[in-house]
Amino acid sequence: MFQRVIRETLRPQKPLKVSEWAQKYRVLDANSNLAGKWSNDVTPYLVGIMDAFNDINIRKIFFCKASQIGGTSAMVNMIMYIIMQSPAPTMIVYPNDDLAKDISNDNLKPAFRLVPEIKKVFKETKSKELELRFTHMPIYLRGAGSPSKLASKPIKYLFFDEIDKMGGATKKEASPYNLALERTKTFRPTEKVFAASTPTIKSNYIWELHDGADEVRHYFVQCPHCGEWIEFAFEQIKFCKDDEKKMSNYERAQTAIYVCQECGCLITDADKMQMLRSGEWRAVKRRGNGTIVKSVGFWISSLYSVFLKWSDIAEEFLDSYKDPEKLQNFTNSWLGEAWEDTRIATSNKLVLQRQTELEEFVVPVWARMITAGVDVQQDSLYYTIRAYGVYTTSQNITHGQVRSFADIEKVMNATYKREDGVDMVVALCLIDSGYRPDDTYDFCIENREWAVPVKGASNPMDSRYRFNRVDKKGSRAYGLQLVVCDGGAFKDSIAVRLQKENGPGSFMVYKGCDENYANQLSSEQKVMVKSGTRNAMRWVPKRSHIDNHYLDCEVYAMCAAEIMGVRNLREETPEEKVKEDGNANVGSDWITGGNQEEGWLNG
Repeated sequence: MFQRVIRETLRPQKPLKVSEWAQKYRVLDANSNLAGKWSNDVTPYLVGIMDAFNDINIRKIFFCKASQIGGTSAMVNMIMYIIMQSPAPTMIVYPNDDLAKDISNDNLKPAFRLVPEIKKVFKETKSKELELRFTHMPIYLRGAGSPSKLASKPIKYLFFDEIDKMGGATKKEASPYNLALERTKTFRPTEKVFAASTPTIKSNYIWELHDGADEVRHYFVQCPHCGEWIEFAFEQIKFCKDDEKKMSNYERAQTAIYVCQECGCLITDADKMQMLRSGEWRAVKRRGNGTIVKSVGFWISSLYSVFLKWSDIAEEFLDSYKDPEKLQNFTNSWLGEAWEDTRIATSNKLVLQRQTELEEFVVPVWARMITAGVDVQQDSLYYTIRAYGVYTTSQNITHGQVRSFADIEKVMNATYKREDGVDMVVALCLIDSGYRPDDTYDFCIENREWAVPVKGASNPMDSRYRFNRVDKKGSRAYGLQLVVCDGGAFKDSIAVRLQKENGPGSFMVYKGCDENYANQLSSEQKVMVKSGTRNAMRWVPKRSHIDNHYLDCEVYAMCAAEIMGVRNLREETPEEKVKEDGNANVGSDWITGGNQEEGWLNG
């Protein structure tokens, strides 16, 4: 007996998995839904995610999830496990520094104090808000908006919390994700990367990362009636239709029940807990031969939450589905799915469907004016020239990329022939002044009869555009008229008009339009983003490093057309039609007020 006890005592202990460590040591504070000792039985689906950390082959774990499903808790368990079982330099990246500081003070430090084994090695007095010190390791907390800080420390363990709220790549820097990932090179191939987030759009981080992993796993549960393994799916939540509109959303939601997609039997809220505890993660997508999985993506919706009833989910949907902003929040935060508003969604295919029978450089017979937009880059300039007519009907005449402002001058001063033989020229061209302002201002001064600098507004405006003046004192351009346009509003118009079949009110392109133009024109999508303390619908790139120059050009060209009075155009009667001179552009006198010395452009 004594010898057996000795042998058991001296036998090497089997290493704990993260979930086992959490069950044994983790304590939740009073702010948690379930204060006290951690129990894997409450959120059993987190076990598989946490224990993937212990798989020696898996180096990257991506958790695409509904909100309040436990992703942050799983991450904290992994971090505590590292401190206790495998100390090494660790970094946690948050959307910004302020949030990182708040999490450090309000969440991480209190959590570390509640676990005696961690408290012993936590050097709190020597720690800072963004650098937590332990006996054998540091934890660095970083905001995604500080590129230099992301790239400054070698680390073995890298965590991202709410990665979809971080910015993407810029012209000067790689994405925060890639910058931070570079810090793990020193420890490869033993590094671990964990990223969790509620998704936003398909081209943002978490959806692309989890969907592009070597293996994508979903959580399957067993129907208590037929025994088949199923995934909880929102379309299986059924509730009263109320065709006569006599019930409130709450009343309709109270009729909600889950119908098994295999046997049609009803699954109640009371069935869910046991189903979750006996559930398992299963691969639904694999890349390669599947023998070695180095990255794994987990996905789960709020239907798996033990804190939500079927009626809660139904009511949220009923309160949301008529409002695009609310519906996106439901899709992202409740269903854990990426959002796309198909009512204004654009694609390169849709753009190419707007081709007419007219070749490049040919102006449609219905055109009443030609306007243009220029997007200025460091080494080149993109331009578009578009014909406009009544009902804001428009067609791209030509577009392209040139090397210099001198080239732009040639393009804009060219003559474009209308189908009926009438010569037309660009009446107004708005030129981006955000990137190389001095060059743009000088050019517009020298070509003031048709060129005006434009700047996109950083926030939505009360009007689609307004007039300002350049206020850079000491500059040759001081006092120069400047157009400020609401890019989002014009992108709305472009997206809606692209949906119209070719004809009045449509946004068309010439025959043989190139795919690069189509890709750029459809490079953004409208989604809900965090703006300060509020959520707002904004146009954002579909993915990092995607070119959107032609889209910006078309925004400026449409703004120019509105300045020229395109919305006031009306159909001409036969009596009103007169023989037109060599310049058929309507409203060209507006630019100078009929006098080149006294027009508004001249101040």
